[in-house]
Amino acid sequence: MSITQEYLLDAYRARRLGEPSPPAPGAHDWQVVRELRDRREFRAVLAGRPARGRLRAALSRWFHGPASRRLDAPVSRKA
Repeated sequence: MSITQEYLLDAYRARRLGEPSPPAPGAHDWQVVRELRDRREFRAVLAGRPARGRLRAALSRWFHGPASRRLDAPVSRKA
């Protein structure tokens, strides 16, 4: 049974019993994502790590390396 079929069955049962219908699938997805991000940041602060920018900083180091040899810096070629 798909999630849509399950939702329709639950909505049908709720209507028959006079109860409020359940929320549609995906109605609160972004709220859950925000809550997970907030929890991750909170746990990072408790552990004494920076709460934001860790992934971006790691990717920047991975792709650009040390500041002396950045990939986006112009390369001088001597012939």
